Amino acid sequence: MSTHPLTLTRVIRSTALAGLCAAVLFGSTSSAVAQRCPGAAGFNKWLQGFKQQALAEGISARTVATALNGVTYDPKVVAKDRAQGVFAQDYLTFQRRMVNKNRLASGRARLKKYAPVVRQIEEQYGVPGAVLVAFWGLETDFGAFMGSMDSIRSLATLSYDCRRPEEFRAQLLDALRVLDRGDLQRKQMRGPAHGEVGQFQFQPSTYYNFAVDYDGDGRRDLVRSVPDSLASAANYIAAKGWQPGQPWLEEVIVPKNLPWDQADVTIQRPRLFWSKYGVKYRNGQPVPADSTPSALLLPMGRNGPAFLAYPNFINVYLDWNNSLVYSTAAGYFATRLAGKTHYFTAPSGDRPETGSLATVGQSLTIAAPALPSRGDSYRHRSGPQLATALTGGSTGPAGVGLTVLASHSPTRGAVGFSTASGAAIAGGHPTEGGRGCLAQIRGFAPAG
Repeated sequence: MSTHPLTLTRVIRSTALAGLCAAVLFGSTSSAVAQRCPGAAGFNKWLQGFKQQALAEGISARTVATALNGVTYDPKVVAKDRAQGVFAQDYLTFQRRMVNKNRLASGRARLKKYAPVVRQIEEQYGVPGAVLVAFWGLETDFGAFMGSMDSIRSLATLSYDCRRPEEFRAQLLDALRVLDRGDLQRKQMRGPAHGEVGQFQFQPSTYYNFAVDYDGDGRRDLVRSVPDSLASAANYIAAKGWQPGQPWLEEVIVPKNLPWDQADVTIQRPRLFWSKYGVKYRNGQPVPADSTPSALLLPMGRNGPAFLAYPNFINVYLDWNNSLVYSTAAGYFATRLAGKTHYFTAPSGDRPETGSLATVGQSLTIAAPALPSRGDSYRHRSGPQLATALTGGSTGPAGVGLTVLASHSPTRGAVGFSTASGAAIAGGHPTEGGRGCLAQIRGFAPAG
């Protein structure tokens, strides 16, 4: 969720809406950016000016002094923000690592331990406890790993830095508001490098706007209070449009023949549509032939796991974190905590496809007018074939140098590119801040 108020992981994630998902912090232009950005020398002067801005915003002088006096520029934060870190695990690899037996057992134990609170929260907000506990487990391993960097220092450094100062200044102001409101003490505001805080890794703006004092102690404490943390996550999810009593993700079996161009998390059809083509639940029961909107999600192609994704998944999970791999794993984790059975095992000799469309790190030159866009259809498995398809063989002066960041070649596939300037091309659209990674290019099919 790279552009969302919740940045919930140690890397910036962006999605391939169907196919392999990766997460990328683009570092191909780090040296050029470093030359344009100010160094540490001007930080103290900037900080004095920011203190005046915070006071003008109504934040108390005591909070401004307590939080910001003595804060120094942190080059490690800038280095982490510049660094290229490609997360390119396929769905099953990520899911099996993150939704393992120990985490499932821990999640079930917490559902039992906090059952009264979870029931009350679901009654109030309509969000199932399994959904909350699954996010909790993936974000911080149920509060065990919340990060150790000084969040105020990190946010101040990024607010001073030249890459996204407005974004982080807004976050820093809200971090001060959280302190000013008395929710946390200064020393409690610790987390990963981009300022996330608490058991659900809220960014400060999300914390300030959605945190709930559920245990009634007068503070919205998302670091130490489990009831506050669970209720705050539920408050956020409800605000994003969660539909109580409705499913989010259901594992299904797909037939050999299907209109594969409709297998896209952005394309919702009535369940009647999927039922007509013989899509069934993993237990063999037919999908109801009703009007419930659903999308067919094939995170590893038609030979891999298959899911019906509902509006709760599309509108909420992908808003929480728009990495399809992460969101699918979180949704699957929640279904297991809610009592669903593990089904999928790759059939012998019929493995899920994990990528042969292009080689990660491969350089391509694509004519600018022919950059891939969603809705385009290509049937080329190799990087050079894809380049030829997109450019018509043209690699002239108008070409844009692209580097393949990650690739995937199922019936539905995705490929991610980084331009020579460091901008990300996601389905033909540059992503915000050059930090996105992948978006779907529809219609990939195995060659031949």
